[in-house]
Amino acid sequence: MITRRAAAVALRASLRRACSSHAADSDDPLFGLFDASAPHPEPCLSPKDFAFIKDPAPVLPAAALPPPEAVLISKAVRAYGSDFDGKAERFLRRYREFLTDSLVVAVLRAVRSPELCVRFFLWAERQVGYRHTGACYDALAEVLGFEDHARTAERLLREIGEDDREVLGRLLNVLVRRCCRRGLWDEALEELGRLKDFGYRPSVVTYNALVQVLASAGQVEMGFRVQKEMSASGFCMDRSTIGCFAEALCKDGRWTDALDMIEREDFKLDTVLCTQMISGLMEASLFNEAMSFLHRMRCNSCIPNVVTYRTLLSGFLKKKELGWCKRIINMMMTEGCSPNPSLFNSLVHSYCNAEDYAYAYKLFNRMNTCGCPPGYVVYNIFIGSICGREQLPKTELLDLAEKVYEEMLVASCVLNKVNTANFVRCLCGVGKFEKAFQIMKEMMRKGFVPDASTYYKVITFLCQANKVDKAFLLFEEMKRAGVNPDVYTYTILIDGFCKAGLIEQARRWFDEMRSAGCSPNVVTYTALLHAYLKYKQLCQANDIFHRMVDDACYPNAVTYSALIDGLCKAGEVQKACEIYAKLIGASDNVETDLYFENKGVDTISPNVITYGALVDGLCKAQKVADAHELLDSMLSAGCEPNQIVYDALIDGFCKFGKIDNAQEVFLRMTKCGYLPSVHTYTSLIDRMFKDGRLDLAMKVLSQMLKDSCSPNVVTYTAMVDGLCKIGETEKALNLLSLMEEKGCSPNVVTYTALIDGLGKAGKVDASLKLFTQMKTKGCAPNYVTYRVLINHCCAAGLLDDAHLLLDEMKQTHWPKYLQGYCSAVQGFSKKFLASLGLLEEMESHDTAPIAHVYGMIIDSFSKAGRLETALELHKEMMEVSSPLNMTSKGMYTSLIQALCLSSQVEEAIALHIEMMRRGTMPDLSLFVCLIKGLIEVDKWNEALQLCYGICQEVSPLFTYAVQTHTFIIFPYSAIDEPLSAP
Repeated sequence: MITRRAAAVALRASLRRACSSHAADSDDPLFGLFDASAPHPEPCLSPKDFAFIKDPAPVLPAAALPPPEAVLISKAVRAYGSDFDGKAERFLRRYREFLTDSLVVAVLRAVRSPELCVRFFLWAERQVGYRHTGACYDALAEVLGFEDHARTAERLLREIGEDDREVLGRLLNVLVRRCCRRGLWDEALEELGRLKDFGYRPSVVTYNALVQVLASAGQVEMGFRVQKEMSASGFCMDRSTIGCFAEALCKDGRWTDALDMIEREDFKLDTVLCTQMISGLMEASLFNEAMSFLHRMRCNSCIPNVVTYRTLLSGFLKKKELGWCKRIINMMMTEGCSPNPSLFNSLVHSYCNAEDYAYAYKLFNRMNTCGCPPGYVVYNIFIGSICGREQLPKTELLDLAEKVYEEMLVASCVLNKVNTANFVRCLCGVGKFEKAFQIMKEMMRKGFVPDASTYYKVITFLCQANKVDKAFLLFEEMKRAGVNPDVYTYTILIDGFCKAGLIEQARRWFDEMRSAGCSPNVVTYTALLHAYLKYKQLCQANDIFHRMVDDACYPNAVTYSALIDGLCKAGEVQKACEIYAKLIGASDNVETDLYFENKGVDTISPNVITYGALVDGLCKAQKVADAHELLDSMLSAGCEPNQIVYDALIDGFCKFGKIDNAQEVFLRMTKCGYLPSVHTYTSLIDRMFKDGRLDLAMKVLSQMLKDSCSPNVVTYTAMVDGLCKIGETEKALNLLSLMEEKGCSPNVVTYTALIDGLGKAGKVDASLKLFTQMKTKGCAPNYVTYRVLINHCCAAGLLDDAHLLLDEMKQTHWPKYLQGYCSAVQGFSKKFLASLGLLEEMESHDTAPIAHVYGMIIDSFSKAGRLETALELHKEMMEVSSPLNMTSKGMYTSLIQALCLSSQVEEAIALHIEMMRRGTMPDLSLFVCLIKGLIEVDKWNEALQLCYGICQEVSPLFTYAVQTHTFIIFPYSAIDEPLSAP
């Protein structure tokens, strides 16, 4: 019998002979994507390296804990609350010497009861030598229930006023400023009215905060009214308020009013103030006026600084005025200023979109000159723009992309998955196969894993160029990398080898694709049939012909194995089980008879591949008990399970949470003489970490190392994710450092799991830092990484960071279509993707759900009062993604409510119409909000028409609800007839 090694040698010899006439020269061999050099010794690992996982969690530093006096006081206040003036005060007198603002804040946060907190707050204010600070008032406001825009209980406010009017005045001022800090200008004005109702005057700080929040919201007329009242009270605006108000006026096109206001306030124009006004003019697209202000600065001896130029450059870039951008860049460089890295990235992206690659490349050199060398984002922007189109780029452009790629390697950066595949495709398209192989090789060393589509494109070009020897080597590397070939890859290889005369190898691949569950198509059959006929092998040709005819296609055991495996992977596990039962003669189900109409089916018995496919399918369908029974049936039938079957069953039990059953199968496998693989150990360790059973996981890890089985990136990722799940993020970070020390590079799944864990632990800053570290170390983030990080930034209120991440994700050319999107998220568990809502999004849409990321950020900006940015993002979202995917009710609701509050009712109505046109039905509260908005701007007829329209189109129950709410909103005199009237 010929050994496998001898067969491989013979195949390679036949390849060299068959391809000698049209393949590459003999001195140009291809050794695959991995060098055949001596294997590097693996770093030595021992259980001691993982000992830190068992260490107890570190005790919080004393500074992070409330002072002991605060704990005692809070307990006493709660215990003696009913007798505060008696027992509580006698107890508190002992701690008067410890009274500080930090202690008061700690007590308020510990007690949480509004009534008790007010009493303690007033008692503390009365103590000699102590006075409340702003932090104390903020803490009291938080306890009194001002979260979620709630109004303070009048009883508590009056109680504070009766005890100490000065304290009440300060508290009311704090409430106004608190609303201002949140951007809630309408509620800030309500709190201002309440402050005046209690007989107090706003302080100068409160007035400044009000003017700033009104200016930021674009409410300049209201800002003028508050500023006039402020002046009448003898107060002046500070420099920050002047700048903010002037910028808002310029944004409204009223730059002359801004200059008059500055003169009235007796301020002089300086560099900072002029820069703010230029920013407003750029927002209003008043480019000539902005440039005239730049000239005015020079005339007034105000030297423009780097912020001034960056403001101009950002404004022109935002408005796509690329000609102006070049002028500003030249002016900046002349005066020793430079854009920041983020601005450089946006500039390169814009010029690449405009196909001005020559100037975009010049910006690379300027980045180096300015001390901010190009990084991951800008390299992906440039190469992705050239190679990301369907048509192959021109020769000079591809040469430029190669040049930039070489510079990227020197800078230790990496291409992401999509751009690597596109770059390789373009190089193969122009015949640069060696260069394409080299790039795939380099990127794989840096963590890039090609998918089936990438391999198919390269193998296609190789076969078309008659380089079947290289196609064969690449195909073998594809399988070693764990990527399953699809029908197109098999077909192009079979066709290429048939044309080279290597029919037997082509036939082997034909049989292999069937056994793997990949059904041949008509092109595959035709290629083999043509080759057999060409070389006069009529029997084989007839066989292939009969296989092409459905009624004459005689399946064998491999065919049934492929059928069962394919059904399992398609989720039809029940049908796969019925076919298996029919195969062993244990079923009379007529629905499966169509699979058994051929002769000789009685002689076919399931083999280890059949059982393996069914066991794996049952486990993936969470029917692990049935899979376990199938293992016993397999042994009874005399079919010895192999390691693949055992691994599939162990993994199934682990994923289903049945660790004890998994260990039982593990012991049975070892008794049968099979050594556990890294996949076996990883399944067990993953489950134990997820269950928080660290001691048991450490024992398995020790046994793994004892068996000389080193953890791989999947093992480390499972441990990192498990530690994050139980809140041990510091240990997860230490484990990340350990895996790097041992020569195992984290992949995108590892980093994403840790970023998500840090975010859930409230350490968003650490998540952002790790994200930057990830890119610096050459690991390209994918859609899931961005989605996770954007979600945590929005939850933490870091909206500007979330916006920057969205821009970066778009600029680095993430796939627009679902096929590329599915490739981008591969490697993550279904449970993790489901927790982000991604599985539902992928099933609902044909395009990558980037619109949902937009919706999340737009909703956050709307709720924060940053309406202008929210509207810009909404407009941008409509341009970059399919309108069919824009049906987020929450996003539309937030935008419409914010527009109504800012009296922009026409825009709110337009969005409401757009929302209805896309098939999203608004809630009752949104209709009420629209009606209120129309009434606020004295559009009574429109409000009534909206009510009538609603009542005529919706159900009677909904009509009654609308009537109830509307009669509360409208005065009785404004309604002449019932709303249900036609």
